[in-house]
Amino acid sequence: MQQAVTAPAHVQTAIDLLRARFGERLSTSSGVRDHHAKDESWHVPHRPDAVVFPTSTEEVAEIVRICAAHRTPVVAYGTGTSLEGAVIPEHGGVVIDLMHMDQVLQVNADDLDVTVQARVTRKQLNDFIRDRGLFFPIDPGADASLGGMAATRASGTNAVRYGTMRENVLALTVVLADGRVIRTSRRARKSAAGYDLTRLFVGSEGTLGIITEVTLRLYGIPEAMAAAVCSFDSLEGAVNAVIQTIQLGVPVARIELLDDVQMDAVNRFSKLDYPVQNTLFVEFHGTEAGVKEQAELVESIAGENGGGSFRWASRPEERTALWTARHDVTYANKALRPGCEIWATDVCVPISRLAECIVETKADLAQSFLIAPLVGHVGDGNFHLGFVIDRNNPSEVAEAERLNDRLVMRAIAMDGTCTGEHGIGLGKMKFLTAEHGEAVSVMRDIKRALDPHGILNPGKIFTL
Repeated sequence: MQQAVTAPAHVQTAIDLLRARFGERLSTSSGVRDHHAKDESWHVPHRPDAVVFPTSTEEVAEIVRICAAHRTPVVAYGTGTSLEGAVIPEHGGVVIDLMHMDQVLQVNADDLDVTVQARVTRKQLNDFIRDRGLFFPIDPGADASLGGMAATRASGTNAVRYGTMRENVLALTVVLADGRVIRTSRRARKSAAGYDLTRLFVGSEGTLGIITEVTLRLYGIPEAMAAAVCSFDSLEGAVNAVIQTIQLGVPVARIELLDDVQMDAVNRFSKLDYPVQNTLFVEFHGTEAGVKEQAELVESIAGENGGGSFRWASRPEERTALWTARHDVTYANKALRPGCEIWATDVCVPISRLAECIVETKADLAQSFLIAPLVGHVGDGNFHLGFVIDRNNPSEVAEAERLNDRLVMRAIAMDGTCTGEHGIGLGKMKFLTAEHGEAVSVMRDIKRALDPHGILNPGKIFTL
């Protein structure tokens, strides 16, 4: 049953026109609006005025044209896995849920690329192409939509070897704020033809256009894969092992750091029995001989830095269990304090400053009353904290904010960034000028040029 919406008159007019066009594929019910009022971040939910479910790029363009004509905010929604409030409709308006745009459109196996609709998820894509001996490596943990991953410039555990979405998106189909539809590039692996519009929209968080199709690089499934876990006597030893591995050019596929607090949470939640120490999860891809050589070298580096023997997970089901435990850290952290929430944050620094940044951050945490496990894609200098907080306790929220401010400003002072992969959204807006300075004014100029009425995901990244 549809429920009356208390919306500004111009927004209500847009909703009425959309309902006349899309019928039952537009909803104003409380349940649907509540579902689209939030993501996986700690930020306060905010209901949209309506949610509409298109099935094609042409329908998305039609929705945007109607909303543009009536100055109605528009927010694109994939799977809702943002950790910085990027899809929360702070200004109400219309949410475009792309759930029906979930088709793999074209696999070009010989060229190692694929074109998908925006709501295809990374797991769905890999299931679709596995029988062709191909895979898509970007793995942020959540089974996020590929359009959302492009919009937030996502990365994840495999980024140290395969790069981020920035390196793996070849082309996009985008609906602009006035309803025009553009394709940003062809499938060629390089081009010098005009502005690089693909890179402009990758990471724009839906503020410049709505991504409806994505063309991605694919990779051949490696002949051999092996994963290992190694515990360390000290945090510095674990981080230095990572730095030396990267500096020596060892082509590890994944190299993840979990601190002792995080390992305790993972052991409890996933029923594992690893030592409660600072720990590296490592994975190697390549030929049988190449994997063996890489593993021996990294194990030697680890040993020189206080690491123990590798504990191997070579069978596919063992590797899957290992990385599932790694990806379940958010749920493991929530289980440390049932009823509390996770304020997730991340930074990224040059690899040479990584140990310094992590050690100083851990010193801050040692002086605090909050629990905040640390986990990181440390092969590229990126790590995360998960503050376990009671939202209704002002002192806990204030302490998390204080620690987060210190973390971010520390990273920026080290020539790093306020976010390696979560994006700006709502949570990191106040740090953007500290990081980019006058360049933020150029970003605002681009936003005004492409979205002069500010209808696309308003209130995100920066204010106009």
